[in-house]
Amino acid sequence: MNNEYEINQMVKEDSWRMFRIIGELVEGFDSLADIVPAVTIYGSARTKPDNKFYSQTEEIASLLGRAGFNIMTGGGPGVMEAANMGARKAGVKSVGLNISLPTEQSCNVYADRVITFHHFFVRKVMLVKYATAFIIMPGGLGTLDELTEVLNLIQTHKIKPFPVILFSSEYWGGVLDWLKSTVLAKGNISEEDLDLLRVFDYPMEVAGAVHSWYTKQEVTGRKALQ
Repeated sequence: MNNEYEINQMVKEDSWRMFRIIGELVEGFDSLADIVPAVTIYGSARTKPDNKFYSQTEEIASLLGRAGFNIMTGGGPGVMEAANMGARKAGVKSVGLNISLPTEQSCNVYADRVITFHHFFVRKVMLVKYATAFIIMPGGLGTLDELTEVLNLIQTHKIKPFPVILFSSEYWGGVLDWLKSTVLAKGNISEEDLDLLRVFDYPMEVAGAVHSWYTKQEVTGRKALQ
């Protein structure tokens, strides 16, 4: 059997692995219970500090922090590092939910609260469970995975319809066009599904949209968080 892939190593360990999974869930629940309200920011680990999306991510996180929101990321470099940096500058909780991988990654230095997970799905649970909004910065396959997971959870009423914001119409325009011209046209999603997505090009717009939504939840007497 090829042991190059982790899933092939689980064959004789499945029942015992459950204890590790439970342990990671318990650690996450205990460590993040006081983090709300928080915003999860997703995006590429490959974004360099001289990239405009890096500085814009930092600004978004800082604006959200000054509005009272803690910031959660996957703890890596790139966009995640920029978001944690913005949170630290704003003086709010800067959370990095790191993942243990063969080639990467150590958590960035701007995360003040760090949890390292072995299982991707447990980490993803934590990034969703404690979030009041989701900011999707430019990214690759991992970011697309996180985006579609959040949309699916909202579509199936597993979580409330929290704001899901795509940053940069230039970057995400092709994805949106495909969703409309192909996926919607073939009847595989509805107009209501597309309405879950909002697109902004300026950090102030992002922070304003999140703050406005959250304030409305409190004014109407509805809990914004699960």
